[in-house]
This record gives sequence, C-alpha cells and structure tokens, in this order.
Amino acid sequence: MSDTVLMTVEDRIAWLTLNRPAKLNALNYETIDCLLELLDEIEVEHEVRTIVLTGSGRAFSAGGDIAEFSRSVGRGTARAMRDFVRRGQALTARLEAFPKPVIAAVNGLAYGGGCEITEAVHLAVASERAVFAKPEIALGMPPTFGGTQRLPRLAGRKRALELLLTGDAFSAERALELGLVNQVVPHDALRPAARALAERIMRHSPLATRSIMAAVTRGLNMTIGEGLQAEGEQFAALVPTADLAEGLGAWMERRRPVWQGR
Repeated sequence: MSDTVLMTVEDRIAWLTLNRPAKLNALNYETIDCLLELLDEIEVEHEVRTIVLTGSGRAFSAGGDIAEFSRSVGRGTARAMRDFVRRGQALTARLEAFPKPVIAAVNGLAYGGGCEITEAVHLAVASERAVFAKPEIALGMPPTFGGTQRLPRLAGRKRALELLLTGDAFSAERALELGLVNQVVPHDALRPAARALAERIMRHSPLATRSIMAAVTRGLNMTIGEGLQAEGEQFAALVPTADLAEGLGAWMERRRPVWQGR
C-alpha cells in the first residue's frame, strides 16, 4: 500500500491522512488509487464505523497534481479522460455513496480536487485556517471531479457560479455559509471536533445510519415522488432487522439500545 495516504483506526474511527505535505497533498494518481483501495478495505471492516479524512502539513489538498495531469493531457483526450477525469470522479462518487459516514477534517488549503472531496463527503469540519477555492478556470478548464455538479447543489446555482467563474479563494466561514462544511473550529480543536461528530453518529444504529445516507444520496437526484419511494424502501429493509426491534424496545423500556447491525 502506498504511503501517500496513512491510515490508523482508533475507537471504531478510521483516520485517513493525505500524506504528500511537500506537494500540499496534491492528488496524484497514486494517491487517488490508494484512497480507493483503503475505502474498499474499510467497507468490509466491521469494527470501523466512521471515516475521518484529513491532510498532513498545512494543506488538506491543493487539488489535482497538475504536473502529472499535464502529461496525460499531452497524450490526448482519451488518455486525459481515463487517467484524470474518470479516476477523480470515481473517488468523489465513492466517497459520496460510501455506506459508512465520511467526515472531512479540513485542516488547511482545500483547492480544486480538495474542495471537491469536501463537497462529496457526507459531513465536514473545517479549521479556522482552512481556505477553499475552485481555481480550475485559471487553467482554462472546468472542475472535473464533480465540482460543477455538487457545489451548485450545496450552495445554489448563482453562488456556485460566482466561485466557479472567478476562481477566487474563500474562507472557512464562507464555506459554512454556503453549506460546504458543517462546523468551523479553532485549528487545535479540529481533530477533537471531528472525533466528537463521529461519536455522536456512532451512538445510533449502523443500519439506520446507512439507510439514511442511502436515501439522502439517492434522493438528491430524484423527483420528490421518487425520493419518497426510496425512503420507503430503506424503511422496509429495516423492518425485519434486530436493530429496529431493539430501538423500539429500548424506547418503550426507557433504556439505552444495544445495536447488533453492521
């Protein structure tokens, strides 16, 4: 496994750390592939309930590795699409649809692909030092890891277009206003805040957690009628489970539930 991403597991939380600090954790192909491999590993690891994704050094991620990407562009459209666009979109789609909660702990610079990862994950906590940007337009291109699609859904069309068309940097507080992050905290409190958020989620049934995330992720791209059907399907799948029986029983007996689901 590549050392471009480090993984530790503590108290049911997998901490994934982008580890190219000298390159501001730029997302080269090796890093993206490593992240995808680790996500595959974590998905089947029953002891892991939540993921926190952060960066080493002063950046979360400065985005794609432009030097490497440029070489793919030089080899033509098909190569650039295969090497860069499809790889990056596969990562953000995997994060968005991952069956366990993924929390970004944005510790610093989050430009381009780093911003797109923040858009894709389920939840995000940002350090007050975090700075975001959609700078791809300065390279003469649009974002390619999903940024033209997810940011408008989070922030609204006009606010997203201002950021996409100007490439201007924006603060953690602005990211909070736009709905890109859930919380802004002092830099030294970032890791404890991410842990606390994970622990608040892990109090509850892992089956219900997965069900809610699936319904929300699917429903965002559906009509309200289709989304309500998806919601009903998620509930129906939980009806015969021990977790739902336990949750209802614990509520009626005024005790803390003991979850069995994985």
